[in-house]
Amino acid sequence: MERILGLDVGDKTIGVAVSDPLGLTAQGVTTIKRVGKKKDYQAIQDLIEEYQVKKVVVGLPKNMNNTLGPQGEKVIKFAEKIKNKFKIDLIYIDERMTTMSAERILIEGDVRRENRKKYIDKLAATYILQTYLDGQGRRNFDE
Repeated sequence: MERILGLDVGDKTIGVAVSDPLGLTAQGVTTIKRVGKKKDYQAIQDLIEEYQVKKVVVGLPKNMNNTLGPQGEKVIKFAEKIKNKFKIDLIYIDERMTTMSAERILIEGDVRRENRKKYIDKLAATYILQTYLDGQGRRNFDE
């Protein structure tokens, strides 16, 4: 089975998660500190090669009324370049609630406020990827 990469793309960081080889669970891998497009894409290429990824799931930030704002447009532009540059399948997942869910998990886990920033993007990427994987499981089960 092919592995799937999950990305939570922000202006300063990119949270990264990867699926297990069976495509059942998502694990947080790292948070890429954004320093420039060339290095950002190189870091993603390294992960694609390391995990032999064939598909990338990207969290798409939408407004609560389901429209795309400036951040959503930036994410699409960044993700489409990944798709074209690495010839890889790309899927968008609505990420409106992922950061809030990730924050809640960290609070419930008694992670101190100053330490949450270290984990929030990676955990949000894990949520994004797990949402996709769960949807795939149901789809396969229904067929």
